[in-house]
Amino acid sequence: MVRESTEGSTDRRVNVAATRKPRPDPTAFILANMRLVAVPSLPEIRLHIAHPASGLWRLADPDAEAGEAPPPFWAYPWAGGAALARHFLDRPESVRGRSVLDLGAGSGIVGIAAAKAGASRVMAAEVDLYGIAALGLNAAANGVAITAIANDLTPDPPPRVDLVAVGDLFYERDLAERVTAFLDRCLAAGIDVLIGDPGRAWLPLKRLRLVAEYPVPDVGDIGSAKAKLTSVFAFEPKRAAQGG
Repeated sequence: MVRESTEGSTDRRVNVAATRKPRPDPTAFILANMRLVAVPSLPEIRLHIAHPASGLWRLADPDAEAGEAPPPFWAYPWAGGAALARHFLDRPESVRGRSVLDLGAGSGIVGIAAAKAGASRVMAAEVDLYGIAALGLNAAANGVAITAIANDLTPDPPPRVDLVAVGDLFYERDLAERVTAFLDRCLAAGIDVLIGDPGRAWLPLKRLRLVAEYPVPDVGDIGSAKAKLTSVFAFEPKRAAQGG
């Protein structure tokens, strides 16, 4: 009988752990490796945006299983969020004097636009701690105040706000189902809901009423001249949206 010796294996694991680099400090990383630039189609807003030399791979959690760590969605503007931001800036009456929740805020572009357009209070929910740091830096760079919530709000009752803004959260089925259920609870609580989306796969089209369309850059297109026509929708109750 041959026994595999475990002697030394513990030492090797300790050595690997000892040499594993910790994840960078969020604020320091963003300031050192991302550029503060104006967003195409939204020159009123500047964001810290990734570029090819940013080294976003360094943010991966070394202890996370493959596929567990969220991609750095906060590092770029997405079309849905950009369209909502453009809508708020062009039609400030849609948010002026109202309390707003930016759900799945990412870079904070939607909340920043709402604040600039005169919202009385803006909250932004984001699950990625690097996104929370980016949101704070971006809000400061644009001279607005936003309350960041580092939590997934979709399982819970909605907070007390007048409007929930959702930019680009319908790209995965499970996420889309959770978001839709949350938005139904928002409607039941008397909260208005606006969605910005370029037509992702799991967008609940039967529940939507078109409000406006804007040509805006999509994720990864920040340095190009390309623009995608992206819609802003009102999310409506099933009965109203489906004609009874």
